[in-house]
Amino acid sequence: MFKLLRLSFLIGIIFSSCSSTQKIAALKPEPDDAGPLIYDNAISFVNMPITIKLKDIEYQINKSLNGLIYEDSNIEDDNLTVKIWKIAPITLENNREGKINTILPLKATVNYRYGITKFGISLYDTYEINLNGTVNLISNVGLTNWKLNTQTELKSLDWNDSPSIIIAGQKVSITYLINPAIKFFKSEIEKSIDEAIKKSLDFKPNVLDALDKICTPALMSAEYESWLRIVPIELYATEAIVNNNSITLGMGLKCNIETLIGPQPESKFDINKIILKPVSKMPDKITANIAVVSTYHDAAKIMVKNFQGKEFGEGKKKVVVQNIAIWYKDGKMVIALDLLGSVNGTIYLTGFPQYNETTKEIYFEQLDYVLDTKAKLLSSANWLASGYILKKFQETCRYSINQSLEEGKQIMRNYTQNYSPMPGVFINGDIGDIEFKKIQLTNKAIIAFLNINGKINITIDGLK
Repeated sequence: MFKLLRLSFLIGIIFSSCSSTQKIAALKPEPDDAGPLIYDNAISFVNMPITIKLKDIEYQINKSLNGLIYEDSNIEDDNLTVKIWKIAPITLENNREGKINTILPLKATVNYRYGITKFGISLYDTYEINLNGTVNLISNVGLTNWKLNTQTELKSLDWNDSPSIIIAGQKVSITYLINPAIKFFKSEIEKSIDEAIKKSLDFKPNVLDALDKICTPALMSAEYESWLRIVPIELYATEAIVNNNSITLGMGLKCNIETLIGPQPESKFDINKIILKPVSKMPDKITANIAVVSTYHDAAKIMVKNFQGKEFGEGKKKVVVQNIAIWYKDGKMVIALDLLGSVNGTIYLTGFPQYNETTKEIYFEQLDYVLDTKAKLLSSANWLASGYILKKFQETCRYSINQSLEEGKQIMRNYTQNYSPMPGVFINGDIGDIEFKKIQLTNKAIIAFLNINGKINITIDGLK
């Protein structure tokens, strides 16, 4: 009996010696209250100079103005009735004063009533006169309430043949009668040109439609679930300038640019809140301040991939990391590592993240054990508390945002490489390098702020 007890005791010692697994139950540092995500996102400014070819304005005007453009059928006021038709396409060109010259070929049918009244008897006859000529107009150009606005003035009306009629076999010039009549339809022609331009070149639907497309969050990486989102704040526009048979105006977008990691975010574009504000001049470049937003849950999903297949320890004392959780506590990040191996349980690390501009990684320069975790390790698993193991954890507790940044740049480049949000509208430009600015921790996410510069321009060419 004594031998049997001794054998059982020896077996127990052997098995106890062979099993080095220890349990650890460190106190969990509870996360700070997770209220709404609030962070200090810097404003971005995207300059978008717009160039419109005069030939496109010609096209729109000629679509709008066709056939009969003026009619005066009252003969009692001036003994004349007048009908005017456009007989050939209107042409536009800029002059040296920065205005638009408009040439309108037309034909006119004038009915001229002449005669006398004697002894209470009216003796009248009417002649129909058919004329061909050209109206020359000059327009000032501006931008009002999203519309290209012109103030057009009729400068001259040149007849191909001098207006005349044959009376008693004689050719009688009536230019002195026809030309005064111009004043009656002069304002109508001016108004018709202005209305045609305003109607044809209402920028609001085009600009807002393009903005809606650009502000829809774009997927950058399916693997890391990263998204680029542009949140517009205000739109600015300068006065329109006529030069080189084009109209140029500066337009700028004040916005926030974010890179979000996680499920697809909603668009924050609100068509009812966009206001076009006039300004005297615009910067000539993009200044984009990008906020790369990683929630702690999504950052942990990325970081846990770094631990897969890795063992930490020395000799027979080793652990693997099964899972990671991250949260915010007292201005720092807490990283919970679930261990399996020589030590089972959860340990807690704390530190403030840094950014490596070379590798484009979020990392920890001074990662340390939470005090209660360190005390538990020192009393039960001293080898795990060593600086060597901690350094290995620190090297692995990092994740790269380089792919998100490069894909974000590529998405922005896609918008600047002859991008056409609609027929006849082309966006071109150049995107510069990314510059790191700072990291901000919130109670729900890590925010990395970066700056990117570039240039962009929009050309309207072949607008239908």
